[in-house]
Amino acid sequence: MDQAGVAPVENRILLTISVMLATVMQSIDATIANVALPHMQGTFSANQDQMVWVLTSYIVAAAITIPLTGWLATRFDRKVVFLVSIVGFTVSSAFCGMSVTLLQIIIFRLIQGISGAALVPLSQAILFDINPPENHGKAMSFWGVGVTLGPILGPALGGWLTEDYNWRWVFYINLPIGILAFLGLLIFLPPAKNRRENSRFDFFGFIALSIAVGSLQLMLDRGGLKDWFSSTEIIVEGIVASVSFYVFIIHTLTHKRPFINTALFKDVNFVIGTVFVFIVGIVLFATLALVPPLLQDVMGYPVITTGLVTAPRGMGLMLAMILVGRLVGRVDAKILMGTGLVLTSLSLAGMSHFSMVMDTWPVIETGALQGFGIGLVYVPLATVAFTALPVQLRTEGTAFFNLLRNLGSSIGISAVQALLTRNMQIVHAGLAARVTPYNPGANPGLQAAHIDLTSLRGLVLLNGEITRQAAMIAYLDDFKLIMVVTMMMAPLLLLFRRARRIENTHPVAAE
Repeated sequence: MDQAGVAPVENRILLTISVMLATVMQSIDATIANVALPHMQGTFSANQDQMVWVLTSYIVAAAITIPLTGWLATRFDRKVVFLVSIVGFTVSSAFCGMSVTLLQIIIFRLIQGISGAALVPLSQAILFDINPPENHGKAMSFWGVGVTLGPILGPALGGWLTEDYNWRWVFYINLPIGILAFLGLLIFLPPAKNRRENSRFDFFGFIALSIAVGSLQLMLDRGGLKDWFSSTEIIVEGIVASVSFYVFIIHTLTHKRPFINTALFKDVNFVIGTVFVFIVGIVLFATLALVPPLLQDVMGYPVITTGLVTAPRGMGLMLAMILVGRLVGRVDAKILMGTGLVLTSLSLAGMSHFSMVMDTWPVIETGALQGFGIGLVYVPLATVAFTALPVQLRTEGTAFFNLLRNLGSSIGISAVQALLTRNMQIVHAGLAARVTPYNPGANPGLQAAHIDLTSLRGLVLLNGEITRQAAMIAYLDDFKLIMVVTMMMAPLLLLFRRARRIENTHPVAAE
């Protein structure tokens, strides 16, 4: 490793491709199984509450394991941890596809989450280490494509595989990708030189953080199903998460060698970057969670069409990341991120004016614009947050960075879904109160639709249309809220400092 902390590697391009294969495999798998759940439910003869555990087991396992990545990588060699993670993820994917009972697939999804947790943080740390500082922007543009493109393409790919083949191929598709990634990393990735074999593990800190993150994820994933705090389960999970987070913070501040190195938080750019990526997770993934069900459930789009009209979001994202990879270092990162926030806000403003009588063009246009905007934000953010971070802290830093992104996405998705349900009920009640045979405004509409309010069929049809209209209004309200959250991110840009790259930094253990 040279003085700038860059690992001397051969075939850097092939190593980058191998790293990105692992990243894409993990990021796609976070969403690809969602659309296959109804088909799995029929196979396993399970109810909706039981099927949620197929998703929850993966998410919770990954969330708990991500913070462990930094310690494992420095204790057992980053290459070994990466290879073992790929093997575990690939093999568990195969067993998920072969599962014949609900218990089997939940167990293998749990193993898949544990194995896949390290892939994204390690891939980011490796790309930083094998590239000189002046190429960090380009490296992060490749990494950003893999991390953000997976959730965008996952539902469409999952829908195609499920509809044309079988839900089991949602998991089998990981096999060739995993094998190629494993062989590439085995051949091209050199062993790390910053191992700390005598490093002591902070079990108490890890257990406290694991309980906190696991409880929070369970609460967020099951809150909508259990009607949030009207459920004893959700209340208990919320209390456990709060107490565990409090205990973890106090322990971290008082322990000599805490589980998460407090030296990370001495870098202002890293701290602001993690807050920023937390909010980016809310904006990006909350929008991704809203658009497909809006198109399918309210506007009647089939799965394949939904995938096609949302694909331009990924194209805009890739275009922005290719462009920004060349601009980082030449243009102030704050200018790039500010431009990205403006474009993202404009796209959300367009989404807040969606209509059930519109064609597909507004969906394509706003999706591409939002993808481009997020791309302008993500790459400079991932670069500036780590520019001045010492090499020995990069792996722990990338683990914490990605943990915050995942928590942001979980909180964002849960929040918009809860608001969607609540607003639908409120709007439905308001609309229903105004649609009567005695309302002059409603009467022509009822007659034109041939709806007879004196018949049961007429009442059912009327209720269905009111529900659809209420859902559309609730979706538009969610888009407006996300737009406001996006605009509120702008002042954070002023807190970023012009970072000085760390020179002559050797990968030695931080005490």
